[in-house]
Amino acid sequence: MTAEDEDREIPPDESGTRSSASEPSDSFDRDTSGRDASDQDVLDRLADVTDTGIPDDGTSDGGISNDSTSDDDISLTSFYEALEAEGRPVVTAQQVARRLDVSQADALDALDVLADAGKVEHVAVETDPLVWYPTEWGELASRERIVLFPKRRELVVDNPTQYTRARLSQFAHLVDTTGDREGRGRGYLYRIRQEDVWQAPFDDVHDLLSMLRSVLPERSAHLESWVEDQWKRAHQFRLYSHEDGYTVLQAATESLMGNVALQKLDESQVYAPISDTESWVRDEEIAAIKRVLYDAGYPVEDDRDLEDGEELDISLHIDLRDYQQDWVNRFIDQRAGVLVGPPGAGKTIAGIGALGAVGGETLILVPSRELARQWREELLSTTDLTRDQIGEYHGGSKEIRPVTIATYQTAGMDRHRSLFDSRRWGLIIYDEAHHIPSRVFQRSANLQSKHRLGLSATPIREDDKEAEIFTLIGPPIGTDWSKLFDAGYVQEPEIEIRYVGWSDDMARNEWAASDGRERHMLAAMNPGKIFEIRRLRARHADSKTLVFVDYLDQGETISEALDVPFVSGETRHHRREAYFEAFRDDDLDTLVISRIGDEGIDLPNAELAIVASGLGGSRRQGSQRAGRTMRPAGSALMYVLATRGTSEEDFAQRQMQHLAGKGIRVRETNADESEPSKPESSPETADSDSDSDSNSDSQPDPDTPPSN
Repeated sequence: MTAEDEDREIPPDESGTRSSASEPSDSFDRDTSGRDASDQDVLDRLADVTDTGIPDDGTSDGGISNDSTSDDDISLTSFYEALEAEGRPVVTAQQVARRLDVSQADALDALDVLADAGKVEHVAVETDPLVWYPTEWGELASRERIVLFPKRRELVVDNPTQYTRARLSQFAHLVDTTGDREGRGRGYLYRIRQEDVWQAPFDDVHDLLSMLRSVLPERSAHLESWVEDQWKRAHQFRLYSHEDGYTVLQAATESLMGNVALQKLDESQVYAPISDTESWVRDEEIAAIKRVLYDAGYPVEDDRDLEDGEELDISLHIDLRDYQQDWVNRFIDQRAGVLVGPPGAGKTIAGIGALGAVGGETLILVPSRELARQWREELLSTTDLTRDQIGEYHGGSKEIRPVTIATYQTAGMDRHRSLFDSRRWGLIIYDEAHHIPSRVFQRSANLQSKHRLGLSATPIREDDKEAEIFTLIGPPIGTDWSKLFDAGYVQEPEIEIRYVGWSDDMARNEWAASDGRERHMLAAMNPGKIFEIRRLRARHADSKTLVFVDYLDQGETISEALDVPFVSGETRHHRREAYFEAFRDDDLDTLVISRIGDEGIDLPNAELAIVASGLGGSRRQGSQRAGRTMRPAGSALMYVLATRGTSEEDFAQRQMQHLAGKGIRVRETNADESEPSKPESSPETADSDSDSDSNSDSQPDPDTPPSN
């Protein structure tokens, strides 16, 4: 892959369609208070609810953060937000204080003011000294409405609370959103797939059904029966190690073995039958067997005895957080799986914990050299491994050591295929698992006898091949994102899509006269975005900022307009590192960065992300870019700029779907048109097809990073 390939724009699929909430009469249609959702008062109130789930009082200025005032309506809004954050119909003064970041005494004073105004009430209960709740229960109940279409396994949710979206993400995935840019009438379309049931983070089907029932307005026998059937499907086949050393595929029934397994698998995969429900299968075909049965609707449980590899003596210098230890325990129990959690949750540290628990020599596969270096430094700082025990294997180094970190690109080359069997690996770690190239899938298919651990914040592939991740590596192991947000382990990002007008009629007319890929490119590179970037930087002047682009020309133009560096795939490695170090050391406040910054770059002090252009409607990219700001402390803000009236609007909404599905609020607003949106003029830059020397030479000297 060339550096140019890393950064060029890939034409997105523009065939996406809107889903409608109007359906036949197989639906349940109730508001959350249990009343008939056709009541006119429910519809009237739904029209006055914003995306945050709070009645619109007209005080928002369209930005992410609004300063609190002493206005009673604003305080009541904050109270509703505290209810949503706690996921309870009542809250204590302490919980309100934590939500508003004030003392408990100040929270009590504010609650007393609201009580005097008749807006909230309180009562003493056994478990809490005093709890507070809204006087207008009807207001709270009518803000959310859920419509279920059981035969299609779809839910349409009007104005869902953050708590509801977080619960839905446990067993369904977000398909689409509708509503106006101010958030009124916001609707979310969720769908429950087979994979959602198979991968649901529950120990048994009863826990899954309990979560389902807690969200739906009414029970659906049809849907619950289907969920139970899918859960059973995920436990119909298993692989285990026979006492004589070979691998056995076991089916729950004779019919499943004869009519499913033996019909779908061929002679190269099944060595011989052992009984009516068991067959001897070939070890080198394990990955293929899993994939065939997964595609047939039967994920396979893997209970084989796995190799521990050559023993590795390793101790950790740090204590894992409770949820990280839970991840490691579940991985050791399953012996294979993919850790799925929000960016900043410490998946790398959990991976190192798994390495220590397995205690065998380990091969770590990563997407880039930068990530290889970060893994090496993390291993040295958190374990007692020495530098001689850790090797890097990529274009700049070829070291095979007890712990070896290799890039996917190098591992996938024919001349380096011996890497996989050069040592007795006990554990294979696939970092950013959604990036595994097909050739690495093929090469590592014979590693099914090893412990396998994937790491990913977004196990989403835009080609819908997530099945490859989970069949090659293992089932997902994760934690409800909202729990990590609430516990303060990860900063929940505030996200806003801002629709930007054209800088002038000439730019708009050029776009209108174009078509296809050029039309999308012109919308993405709208010069009006430069003014908006300047305005957002001024609004958040003290925030460390990353500006993301998907076009080299646009990156260079923004870089020159802001007088800050631009880092892309064409930037030489030593120069990249100089800029990253300057950003980490606070010598740089802002970086413009191409898609190489989407993941694998350690910039923990980034607080503000501005997305000037993106890879079509890539949900993975949207989540990864937001993840650059998601850390335990500090602010986490993200603005996505989209040119108004173009396909960018739809792309921006699709990019944020994964995050919205995790319960994260995504606002939409028009950029302020009261100020001129034409940017200052800047020199013409080279075409994105220009050679790397001209691009690199246009960058400032890394030894003296520009100041902002």
